[in-house]
Parts: sequence; structure tokens; C-alpha cells
Amino acid sequence: MALSIRQNEILELARGDGRVLVEDLAQRFDVTLQTIRRDLGEMAEAGLLERVHGGAVPRAGTVNLGYEARRRMNADAKTAIGAACAAMIPDNCSLILNLGTSTEAVAQALIRHSNITVATNNMNVANILLANPGCEIMVAGGALRRSDGGLVGELTTQFFEQFKVDYAVIGTSALDHDGDLLDFDLAEVRVSRTILRQSRRAFLVADHSKLGRPAPARIASLSEIDTVFTDRPLPADLSRRCAEWGTQVRICPPGEDAPEMAQPA
Repeated sequence: MALSIRQNEILELARGDGRVLVEDLAQRFDVTLQTIRRDLGEMAEAGLLERVHGGAVPRAGTVNLGYEARRRMNADAKTAIGAACAAMIPDNCSLILNLGTSTEAVAQALIRHSNITVATNNMNVANILLANPGCEIMVAGGALRRSDGGLVGELTTQFFEQFKVDYAVIGTSALDHDGDLLDFDLAEVRVSRTILRQSRRAFLVADHSKLGRPAPARIASLSEIDTVFTDRPLPADLSRRCAEWGTQVRICPPGEDAPEMAQPA
């Protein structure tokens, strides 16, 4: 398929942001909604995009986006999410941070915390927290993924089984509309499940691009999460389910001032 100039731009936007919306594209290109829907339909037929409610996402199949692309994607939103999540974590506590660029944003926001212990299987998180002299860093063993600095496998799972921490902060590759957290790597899924079991409270950090993305492996349900930090409101049905489950949803728009840090109970 030979893409038009507009379709090439749409594809770049989808790859950069993780998702494109019909209404936003119509305004951006000053064309009708029908024109954008036709563009997205043609690109979906060509295997370049996958249609989701209200727009489209990059066709991922069972392969995740590269680390650098994920790091750049919605960077301002991740910064806001990381700051809001870190503000809910007091000094003098223990926590686990798992893989993902959103958890790395949380680590960056923890630089000024004092007397915290962080266990992680994310080499990027460990390197970020080296700048905090008040943080004891525990790094998991396991197989190192050169693509993103993540440690996974049976050794990683066994490492986290030795802990019982105050907080777990996890990311996810995708969030289904029924509230399931999804991922692409079964080894990573097993580690994430262990992290959730070994924590007293669980926080999910995920920007809006994760909603509706395809991924084949299930980590857990939002019903197992205490607080979700994201940059846009969840769909109404999912918000109602979170309310029924007792899962709090914190909306963290980019550009807002970071909230005050939590104090120990």
C-alpha cells in the first residue's frame, strides 16, 4: 500500500504516541471524521494499524515497541504520573519497582525521599536511584534483557519472594477495557505477579496509550490494585468497575504541579 502524506503522518503519530484518535486527527488535518476513518481503515487493512474504539494503535501483534520508542512516548504524561505516584509514597518505607518507562519516571521522582529501600529488576531504575543517598537499592538477579535493562526469569521471581514490602509500583504494556493488565512476555508476567503478592499496597502507573492495546498475557486485574495513576480518565464502564472494586484512580494531567509527599501513617 502506498501511503498518502497524511497517512504517513498518522502512522508516525501512532508510533510516537501509542494511539491516535479520530477526532484529534480530523482537527489536526482539517478534514472530516469520515475521511480519517477511511484512512485508518485502509491502514488497518494494510496491517499497519489496529482499529480500537475511537481511533487506532500501532499493529503490535505479539511484539512490544522498542525501549527508546516507549521512553519517548507520552514523556510529559509519564513525568506527571511518576510525580503523583511518588507523592503517595512516604519516607521510611520499602517498595518494589518493576520494568517499564513509567516506573522509571517514579524512580526519578523518588530522588529526594529519605530512608527508603527499593528492590527492582530494572537496571535503569537502579541507576536513577544512585543519585539518592537515602535510598538502599536491592537489584534482582536473572537474565538481563539488553533491549531495556530488565531482569527476568526464575531467579528474578525467587529474589522477589524474599521480600514483603510496603508498596509495589508496577507498569503494564496494555490495559484491557475489562480491567485486565496485559503484557507480551510470560517471564515478565510471572515476575509481576510475584511482586503484587509480596506487597501490602499495589500502585499501577500507566498512561492513556496503554488502554485498548493488544497484548497476549494477563498479569492481574485492576481489582488487585489499590491505586491507578494515569493521565486521562478511564472509560465510564471501567471507572465504575474500579469504584466497585475499591480501586482508586488518580488522574495526573501533564504540566500540573507535583502534589505534596505522603507522610507515614
